Amino acid sequence: MFESLSEKLDSAFNKIRGKGVLNEKNIQDILREIRLVLLEADVNYKVAKTFINYVKERALGEEVLKSLTPSQQFIKIVKEEMERIMGGGEDNSLKLEVAPPAIYMLVGLQGSGKTTTAGKIANFLRKNFKRNPLLVPADVYRPAAILQLKKIGAQLNIDCYPSDEKENPVDIAKKSIDYAKQKNLDLVLIDTAGRLHIDEELMKELENIKLAVNPHEILFVADAMTGQEAVNVAKEFDSRLDITGIVLTKLDGDARGGAALSIRAITGKPIKLVGVGEKLNDIEIFYPDRIVSRILGMGDVISLIEKAASSIDEDDIKELEKKLRKNQFDLEDFRKQIVQIRKLGSIDSILKMLPGFGKLKQMKNFKVDDKEFVKLEAIINSMTMKERRNPDIINGSRRKRIAKGSGTTVQDVNKLLRQYYQMRDMMKKINKKGMKGLPKDFKNIFQGLNI
Repeated sequence: MFESLSEKLDSAFNKIRGKGVLNEKNIQDILREIRLVLLEADVNYKVAKTFINYVKERALGEEVLKSLTPSQQFIKIVKEEMERIMGGGEDNSLKLEVAPPAIYMLVGLQGSGKTTTAGKIANFLRKNFKRNPLLVPADVYRPAAILQLKKIGAQLNIDCYPSDEKENPVDIAKKSIDYAKQKNLDLVLIDTAGRLHIDEELMKELENIKLAVNPHEILFVADAMTGQEAVNVAKEFDSRLDITGIVLTKLDGDARGGAALSIRAITGKPIKLVGVGEKLNDIEIFYPDRIVSRILGMGDVISLIEKAASSIDEDDIKELEKKLRKNQFDLEDFRKQIVQIRKLGSIDSILKMLPGFGKLKQMKNFKVDDKEFVKLEAIINSMTMKERRNPDIINGSRRKRIAKGSGTTVQDVNKLLRQYYQMRDMMKKINKKGMKGLPKDFKNIFQGLNI
């Protein structure tokens, strides 16, 4: 996410880092460079111009020029202004405290990910806010659109209104509200039709649905990968429907970040949620300050902690801590940790949330293959519980059996055992020497695990 933008901004900041004094020329030069970086990231030119002007006004004042740490103060201003244009300090929460059912209408162009996003939002609000949602397929034009949402509903065990493609979308929307009330469902998510481009027929239909059900939220779903085009389309939808918020999809694949930085400033409407992966639980509340911290390479520890808290069992952590202290860490514990880590998402995404991690020179070209975790888990699953608890008994014949059972090679089994012994030795050193027992180079830890 935002890799290109982050790297280029960091490169620009490096030219002033550590300087004891900044003058007007230094500041003008770096502002010119930042402006080019933003434009290359597909940020709207008006947004980029306004942003640069705000930063310039503050940076040329006493706040920076007379600061004891001018470069740090300048970067702080950039961070604060970036948060501001993305809606920092504003209320971007979803409307839930309304007379049930809360009605959400999802709009956007075809291909933006509305249908999958409807399932993600339903799952997110059920899990985090204890809502009982109803998914409503109101796209009767796209082939299999109704079937797609029904499948998502079945996968999540969430009720889906039995729409018929022969029905009028406005009638589907109205009937779904009565259906939700009869079933005591307190949240209705209406997946409306999209087009490849905006046309009068589409907008009129959406306006009619809005009039018929009076939704509490009209969420514009935009594909972040389309950059500036997503901003232009959002303006059109807002002018006709008065959208209440924005959901950006595919933010995990958007290396430039132009849509995220521009869309709120241009529409004046908050970004409420962001899709960060393909799985149905890969959706997050949009926090401008956290996103900006990631862009500027400052990490996002708060999001990482929240992710861990929702994915990792506290009792398992306490049990593991006891075992580590007693040097009783075995392959069953190793397997459990692999499962827990995989729940958090890709290793690359986790590491990028750690402050300054991407700036470590030894990690620049370091890539983690998440498929290795699948292989490791398969190998351990092919072991008996006795073997997992006491890996020292795994001899040559056992290694052949484990390799065959896991669809891997004896060399793969040997590699895993070697990794396990290295990790066990490292744990012993930590118990004896504390954090001084850790390798000096973070890369060594990952190379030891060979992932």
